[in-house]
Amino acid sequence: MATGLLILLLGRGTKLSERVMGTDKEYDGTLRLGITTDSQDADGQVVAEADASHITREQIEQEMSSRRGDQMQLPPMVSAIKKNGVPLYKLARKGQEVERRERLIHVYRFDLHTYTPPDATFSLKCTKGTYVRTLCHDIGTSLGCGGHLAALRRTAIGNLHVDHATTLDQLLNLSLEELGEKVVPVYAFGAE
Repeated sequence: MATGLLILLLGRGTKLSERVMGTDKEYDGTLRLGITTDSQDADGQVVAEADASHITREQIEQEMSSRRGDQMQLPPMVSAIKKNGVPLYKLARKGQEVERRERLIHVYRFDLHTYTPPDATFSLKCTKGTYVRTLCHDIGTSLGCGGHLAALRRTAIGNLHVDHATTLDQLLNLSLEELGEKVVPVYAFGAE
């Protein structure tokens, strides 16, 4: 369901995985009100539906605004977080729900762009480990109609932006020399 920027680490660059993935992320997304899913996104099974026609743009903006800054977030069951060595999504597929610890996240920016009921498009800048689908789910819950993440596109990881990325189709058609020109050297990340 998610699209956008994906960073591939090669050779010595693989040592930078934690540094690169530990940076802030930026997204464009769509919140769909009135439908709650078990995974908090469009890939999940619908567990509840409610009328969201009375929800206003101002209400959504208020909910987004209230989520800026530091906050604790409970990771969803459908996540790669491990409990006793087992990813939570595997337990969720078996119908199991386990206790999870809230995590500190920070939302720098959460802006509403368009609202055409039931869909609200937005942009978001947040720290690593933020579950965007949980933010959407929580907004739907606060508004009393439910909601889920209907679409997500990662636009930036740290200072790397999707506007400067190369598509997979383009990569597959490059010569080795052209491919080498696309590689960002490790010193660009402060590594040697």
